[in-house]
Amino acid sequence: MTTTRPTDRIPGFQGTVVGPADPDYDTVRRCFNRDHDQHPALIARCTGPEDVRAALRYARENSLGVAVRGGGHATAGFASCEGGLVVDTSPMKHVEIDPEARTGRFGAGLTWGELDAATQEFGLAVTGGRVSDTGVAGLTLGSGSGWLERMYGPSARNLVSAEVVTADGRILHTDAEENAELFWGLRGGGGNFGVVTEFGFRLHPVGPLLYAGMLLHPRSAAGPLARFYRDFLEQAPDEVTGAFALVTAPPEEFVPEEARGKPACAVIVAYVGDPARGEEALRPLVEWGDPLVRMVRPMPYTAVQRMLDDGTPTGVSEYFKIDYLPELPDEAIDTAIALAESIGSPLTQLIFCPLGGAMDRLDGDAMALTVPPTKWVYFCLAVWWGSEDRLHHIAWARDLHSALRPWTTGTSVPNFILADEGARLRSSYGPEKYARLVALKNRYDPGNVFALNQNIPPSG
Repeated sequence: MTTTRPTDRIPGFQGTVVGPADPDYDTVRRCFNRDHDQHPALIARCTGPEDVRAALRYARENSLGVAVRGGGHATAGFASCEGGLVVDTSPMKHVEIDPEARTGRFGAGLTWGELDAATQEFGLAVTGGRVSDTGVAGLTLGSGSGWLERMYGPSARNLVSAEVVTADGRILHTDAEENAELFWGLRGGGGNFGVVTEFGFRLHPVGPLLYAGMLLHPRSAAGPLARFYRDFLEQAPDEVTGAFALVTAPPEEFVPEEARGKPACAVIVAYVGDPARGEEALRPLVEWGDPLVRMVRPMPYTAVQRMLDDGTPTGVSEYFKIDYLPELPDEAIDTAIALAESIGSPLTQLIFCPLGGAMDRLDGDAMALTVPPTKWVYFCLAVWWGSEDRLHHIAWARDLHSALRPWTTGTSVPNFILADEGARLRSSYGPEKYARLVALKNRYDPGNVFALNQNIPPSG
């Protein structure tokens, strides 16, 4: 890390400041998605809310654009900026857990892998990302989809408090009683209202072992398997979670050599409860057909949270399309399978995740996040190395999104809305909630300092 004194560049700043002249600049500036390769003027690596305040003051006084970075996993590229200042909260990794109250306070720089490791020491967890190096902050503020959502709802639902630094430098505590309207907006409204430096979560008993794993089938099984999976999950108890995915079989030793690199379909399974009950509940899925790979067993919850890591390594390029499906009819399944034939990268994935359970019982009035009454959500993730065939990968994802449109709601998880999709963002909240969010923006960020996000512009 650079040895330059931070106060030489940002007065009152106690963390580390990295700029283009520093030898570690290229390492520090890079984020998960290489498709957004940006060069900020400065990266302010904050140690606490006072550092965030100093960095925002410096940006304001020097007319610098601001990006906020936690885990740096924002696929849409919002965790950095060209020529501006990055408020980097990744050094802020403090953890304080009350196992009796089943609550915890967590620094904004934690990844889900780090948070999971801390909470699992007490046999507790909260719904978090499906890739372990995803940042806690961005995922939570924009909804927080994860394997536990059918059992405990999304991350935003489990947020019970937050510490926020606003655009004008105020450090505010928020919860259901104090600054309650701002707290409502943070639960799904994204990074529009300030820099969250600490998250308070309600925690739940999970693990330490879950009955879970992966089944890999040849692509020829995709149609009947997807139908069986759909019918099974729509009748399954809340404890059953997972996904059906159209993928390419990885070049790993556990995959039969003749299947490596070939089109395949995968089922992720997990049971959030006693592993013995999980083995019985998941038996129909585990024993269905003749899979290429059957890797299902009692495993640590932390391992469940890392199952997809190898499919989305840091430094890849990624483009996404996400939408909700009220139902998953045969026609939608067949359309998706047909389009999967033209996938252009072995890392590209089309994932169908079941909703239901706790997702049907959310108190929509208690938070900005809106989850429509749907049974499924799909994640179309075009993932590739380098810049070759970039336009093909993006076009494929867009074509699939258009082809599935007859069966979708046309809305999305806020975290997965692109910068040029303002109308889609408004639709995802609905007119009443969006008006409340604009009012919050007018109050806490009228100058739209926090514009690099799924942006809610102030009315001015």
